[in-house]
Amino acid sequence: MLARAAGAGVTRVVVVGSDPATNQAVLALAASQAAVRKALGFHPERLDLGDAELDAVEAQVVAHRPVGLVALGEVGLPWYGLEGRPDAATLAARGRERLARLLALAARLDLPVSLHAPHDTAADALQLLDRAGGRPAVFHWHKAEPAVTRRIVEAGHFVGITPEVAYRERDRALVQAVPLSQLVAESDGPWTYRGRRGEPAMVAEVAAGIAGVLGLPADEAVAALADNARRAFALP
Repeated sequence: MLARAAGAGVTRVVVVGSDPATNQAVLALAASQAAVRKALGFHPERLDLGDAELDAVEAQVVAHRPVGLVALGEVGLPWYGLEGRPDAATLAARGRERLARLLALAARLDLPVSLHAPHDTAADALQLLDRAGGRPAVFHWHKAEPAVTRRIVEAGHFVGITPEVAYRERDRALVQAVPLSQLVAESDGPWTYRGRRGEPAMVAEVAAGIAGVLGLPADEAVAALADNARRAFALP
């Protein structure tokens, strides 16, 4: 997969974790693959994770911040897992408390954040980010009302664009609504796009899709998106 990414012109890949076990896998991969940049996280849709796992993730982040950790992620607020649950309100409140704790950690350690905050949760996440301070976040695979998107842009955060930009009008409209300087290309593997498993090589297609929407030469879009990724994740 990384070889295919390199063949598509991808030089570095930010790989995120979602719990203590996958965080360890990220650390192991980064140790053996020069292109990998590591982010450790606590995924909000993992409703099975308890306080012990949150404590463990926080300890992992603190321990590895001095040795090349580039982001806290993936973290955020639950949305999809709450549908139809009688305890949805309780779980949503717990999610906000946990995200506030994680954002405080990111601010203290001067880490960017890869943020899962789809649909109505985006406004809540933005409010929590405002309170925590710290670096701009990446609103990964962003989906929210235009007014919320404007506030996210005005606050200086980044917005993630996936391969759906090639065929979904919502994503194409988002590219037009956000300055190019605040867009980040992502593949969000292993999510599938019309039957194709997402992987890092597909960010080349994302760049081409963004260039097409904005009427830019492909190489201009690639250069801008590469610079955005460097700024978003504080990469050299």
